[in-house]
Formats: sequence, structure tokens, C-alpha cells
Amino acid sequence: MAINNTVIKLEKITKTYKTSEIAVKVLKGITLTIKKGDFIAITGRSGSGKSTLMNIIGLLDTPSGGKYYLNNTDVTTFSEDELAYFRNKEIGFVFQSFNLLPRATILENVSLPAIYAGLNKKEREQKGKKHLEEVGLIEYIKSRPNQLSGGQQQRVAIARSLMNEPSLILADEPTGNLDTKSGDDIMKLLKKLNEQGKTILLITHEKDIANRAKKIITLKDGVII
Repeated sequence: MAINNTVIKLEKITKTYKTSEIAVKVLKGITLTIKKGDFIAITGRSGSGKSTLMNIIGLLDTPSGGKYYLNNTDVTTFSEDELAYFRNKEIGFVFQSFNLLPRATILENVSLPAIYAGLNKKEREQKGKKHLEEVGLIEYIKSRPNQLSGGQQQRVAIARSLMNEPSLILADEPTGNLDTKSGDDIMKLLKKLNEQGKTILLITHEKDIANRAKKIITLKDGVII
């Protein structure tokens, strides 16, 4: 359990990509604290470093320097296997492109993270149904993703992100592929989940979407401005 309600703590995080000829500094000393129940939007222009920062927070990439504490555990020195375990346990992902398995049913898609968590089929289905009910899609459990609208598919992705009761929901441009009304519905759903105590970190380049969060952090050239 997070001490002092701190879920994420970044201390002077840097990221440099090196090729044989050149080193590109993408993040230049990011210090950031995310507490339980926060709803934070990270915004910035293309090339500002927000995707790199999201990948580091989501344990999809490792920093070049600095410290990263997730629920007071220093994950900076974790192995690939440790990162994968922690990622599945602590972080629920919502991506712009939904990332649903086309041949699996909606219930199977939602239940997927619980397979890696070791839950049996009955437990997985019970939890999956509970989360589909939360996002208003319980009647679609036997449908396939292509039978749903974009907004409904994103709701499925949100239900999937909740499966392992994560410490953090990481939403990367969650409205990017949606029309205005569907995007509005998704933001209302994220707000509702936040009001229920979920901690949400939203990555977006859209100002009106960022304004729906409780707090906005703007990146420019790899630093918080």
C-alpha cells in the first residue's frame, strides 16, 4: 500500500537515445509526484517527450538516469521480468487504438490481464462481468470488437484496465480515435472512475481534453514548464 498516498514518484528522470553518431536527450530531469486519487493530464506538443515519459511511467521503457518509485518500490533497477510482473499488477492501460483482440469476445478481452494474474476462468469471468457492468456494456459480453462502435470499444479497454485493481490507470490519447460525443462520454467515464477513487494519468495533446483533469502538467523539450 502506498505510504503517504504516493503512487508514483519520479526524481530527476532523464532519457537519452543513442545511436552510433548522435545522442538525443528526450527527457531532461523530470521530477513528479502522483498521489492516490489524482487525475492528472500530461500535455505538450509532438516531440515534447510526453510519450517517452508515459512509456517510463508505464514500465514499458527504462530511464537513463534518475529514480522511479512505484508504490514506494524503486523500479529503476528492475529486470524485464520484474517490470512485466509489476506492470500487469499495478498499471491499467488505455490506448488510443483500443488494442483489443479481434477474434476474442468482449468478455475474453476484458478478462485477459487476469490470466497473467493467475485467476481461474470462473473468477476471471465474474470480475470481467463486474467491470463491463461498470462501463455500461454488460449486454455485449459475447460480441466481438468489430460489432461495437469506437466509443464502446474504448469502454471495453477501460474495463480491461480495471481487471487487476491497478494503482494507476494510464490513458494514452484515449479520445484520439473518437468523435466528439464518444470522446466526451469516455472523459465522463474516466471522471466517474476518478470520483470512485481511481488514480488516473492522461496523456493528451488536446487542450479541451486536458482541461477535464484536476491538474495539467505541460512538457516542452523534455522538461516540465
